[in-house]
Amino acid sequence: MRKGILTALALGAAMVPAAAMAQAGANIPVLSGTRLDINATGEVTRVPDLAIISAGVQTLKPTATGAIEENATRMERVRAALKRAGIADKDIQTSSINLNPEYRYVENQPPTLTGYRASNSVNVKFRDLKRTGAILDALVAEGANQINGPSLTIDKPEAAYDAARAKAIAAGQARAELYARALGKRVVRLLSVSESGSYVPPPMPYERDSMMVSARAAKTEIEPGTQQLQVTLSMSFELQ
Repeated sequence: MRKGILTALALGAAMVPAAAMAQAGANIPVLSGTRLDINATGEVTRVPDLAIISAGVQTLKPTATGAIEENATRMERVRAALKRAGIADKDIQTSSINLNPEYRYVENQPPTLTGYRASNSVNVKFRDLKRTGAILDALVAEGANQINGPSLTIDKPEAAYDAARAKAIAAGQARAELYARALGKRVVRLLSVSESGSYVPPPMPYERDSMMVSARAAKTEIEPGTQQLQVTLSMSFELQ
């Protein structure tokens, strides 16, 4: 009796891998024609709707305490100006706070401490690009003496990437038809499709000189331009 049970268990265990292999094999397309593998890219153009700018204050004082205190006072004015402009708290992020000693160097003499330089900067997201320039001018008026950027990007790019995916699929199908005609065949079916990757454009920086703080600048303008977003697909077809 015990020998019969062991034999049944052994037969059952042997059948499991065979069943698993059969199921896995069922997922592999069986070709009766020619397999064609291609890459297809879809691209769309969008206007950036988000500007990221670094704004801050730098102060120089004889003492570390004096530098930090004045810096904090002026930075508070900058933050208040951002709030008055309607910038939400979630769109204001501290990026750096620094305090460094300043020295005067004379040849053949030890360096002499002359004071301390404090700096504080925040990264700000501007969602209304038309108002960005006016807000920057207001920040300068409130004491901001360090401005870098803007970096222009697209806030929610997924819908644009979906449009690029649709274009990539259409391009892949058209290319498969082209190969089939050139080979005297026809496209029978799509075997597989996978996304090889999407191109995320880096933020578009402005020239540094265009954002330099200047009391003589009458008005700061931000031109968003356009950005290209791409998606590349790997597609396989059967030709007969």
